Amino acid sequence: MTLPTHGVPGLRRRAGEALLHRVAGPTAHEKRARIHGTPGPRWFAPERPVRVVHGDASMYIGGLAALLLQSLHPEAMAAVAAHSGFQGDPWGRLQRTSTFLAVTTFGTSEDAEHAVQRVRRVHEQVAGTSPDGVPYRASDPHLLTWVHAAEGYCFLRAHQRYGRHPLDREGLDGYVADMAHVARRLGVTRPPETRDELVKCLVHYRPELRATAESRATARYLLAHPPLPRPVLLPYSLLAAAAAELLPPWARSAIDLPLATRLLLPVARPGGRAITAAIRWATTAVPVEEAPPYVPPSP
Repeated sequence: MTLPTHGVPGLRRRAGEALLHRVAGPTAHEKRARIHGTPGPRWFAPERPVRVVHGDASMYIGGLAALLLQSLHPEAMAAVAAHSGFQGDPWGRLQRTSTFLAVTTFGTSEDAEHAVQRVRRVHEQVAGTSPDGVPYRASDPHLLTWVHAAEGYCFLRAHQRYGRHPLDREGLDGYVADMAHVARRLGVTRPPETRDELVKCLVHYRPELRATAESRATARYLLAHPPLPRPVLLPYSLLAAAAAELLPPWARSAIDLPLATRLLLPVARPGGRAITAAIRWATTAVPVEEAPPYVPPSP
């Protein structure tokens, strides 16, 4: 197949390729070919809600919102600040995270299990003490549950607001149950299984959450000073405002949003719709490898 190189179709393809390589890295096409094209059983059938949510452009907004919400747990934020290198290598961290989500959602059961074990090995090596003197371990089920719940909440909330096909009640519960399947393998002992349980889980963590110097620095970095080329900063600012507006009001207040993000909050929803539409326009121009027939995992 000959891909367009000129005019609007060429611009669309180039934009899609640039976005794909930014999010998935220089070997993006090789990763996609393995994830989508390798035959074998999968954890999730094609119609499962987790595939609907994680395959939608709304994940760009949900992912940024999740980082902001997760940063409000002091010990979780201390672990990220000390060990993840997100400011030194933000795109590398994004690429590792997006690859993990893609493999566990769309890849073979074998590749998904290997991805989980790699993350667990990394978590076992991450330990320290927060600036307040509180010890932490990345493998602590309590911290893992917070990270998992904040992520699932933001992904789902973004999808319901900006996704192409919002889920019904059964789909909402199904998504949380699908995410719990992965969470248990990562070391979360009792992940929420329904949307109501997910909301209750966040409420349970509320007394532990607060802004810290690290979380404020993270918000400034992600919202006001992202490592992006100048032409991309305006659309990114709309995406950032949509992510901030997605948060619960108490979390949005705690984060102490930069002035530019606060000024854009009144247009966050139309801006978010415009950004997700633009991402869909660009990424549909990049061919996706055809997946083999679905094979359920062995009992």
